[in-house]
Amino acid sequence: MSRSGYDDDWCETWSLIRWRGAVAAAIRGKRGQAFLLEMWKAMQSLPEQKLIANSLEEEGAVCAIGSVGKARGVDMSKIDVEDHEAVAAAFDIPHALACEIMYENDEGRWQETPEQRFVRMKKWAERNLLPVVDG
Repeated sequence: MSRSGYDDDWCETWSLIRWRGAVAAAIRGKRGQAFLLEMWKAMQSLPEQKLIANSLEEEGAVCAIGSVGKARGVDMSKIDVEDHEAVAAAFDIPHALACEIMYENDEGRWQETPEQRFVRMKKWAERNLLPVVDG
């Protein structure tokens, strides 16, 4: 099982359907959209366009969620990356969104470089950001 909490044992169809609905709602929601935009901006401000997997921060390098922590000045050493509920709480985002971002960040292509992970996650964030309508 990965730090996202996802595993291959999604046997019960309705559980999976409910979970995917929770993820979709979290991404579309106000907090989710605000976080995705903040994450996209934080990623752009990284000194090197690289993302690590399986950790929020390691030797100055960060994952997608970790880029927000770095931008906010969060001490990420105190957050248990294996506790996806704690990660969600630390960043004030829905639990389903935290799990989905960690899964997307960590479970990329086999032997993906940090630079490739950055590009893939940037595109993922862009695909999931809803257009802003002035009104």
